Amino acid sequence: MADNSEEARARAEARFNRQQQRSRRDDDRKAGIAAQARAVDKKTARLKELRLAKAAVDEDGKPAEPDGGHAPEVKRKLPPLVADPDEVKGG
Repeated sequence: MADNSEEARARAEARFNRQQQRSRRDDDRKAGIAAQARAVDKKTARLKELRLAKAAVDEDGKPAEPDGGHAPEVKRKLPPLVADPDEVKGG
């Protein structure tokens, strides 16, 4: 009978130790996620400051760059879709 209680106690201690290890591991993961979130927030704030500073400089009247920094599209003259009747054979 004493063996059963000792075995039960050993199992309970092992279960408790596993739960403690999982808890510590989860706390480490949560701390890592929080650190990443803080880094993203910091970068976002820095980029916002840069964007606002650029907008303040661009307010002097000159047009700002288009979104994405792409060059404006150049419009080319396209050939006519319908042929000139004088150029069509047999017409």
